[in-house]
Amino acid sequence: MKRNGNLLTVTLALAILFFAGNQAKGQTTWVAPASANSLKNPGSCDAATLKAAKTIYTSTCAPCHGAKGKGDGPAAVALNPKPADHTSKAIQGESDGSLFWKLSEGKGAMQAYKTQLTDKQRWSLICYLRTLKK
Repeated sequence: MKRNGNLLTVTLALAILFFAGNQAKGQTTWVAPASANSLKNPGSCDAATLKAAKTIYTSTCAPCHGAKGKGDGPAAVALNPKPADHTSKAIQGESDGSLFWKLSEGKGAMQAYKTQLTDKQRWSLICYLRTLKK
């Protein structure tokens, strides 16, 4: 009976490790719904918009994503998974609508900003993110 108990314990431990590993993998991939890709920025990305967006970015996003958007802000040290690098090809390759959806909905440590920032402010942040290309 003890052998069956040990086998059950080992099987349960392996199942937990497998599940935890798959959960961790899921944290690294964040895909917006296909419907988000069709969203278009209704505003303009002019100098005034970018200036206002930089102010919002500095106070709201930079603590985690860093002043230059590299995912290296002071709060990033304590986060797992680490904040996205806004200068990366992956982020810059996402549609405006996908980024807007993620900014609005949040996930894990990434806060949902749909109630903290207006639509206009969130769209302006998308404009600002585009200036952070490598």
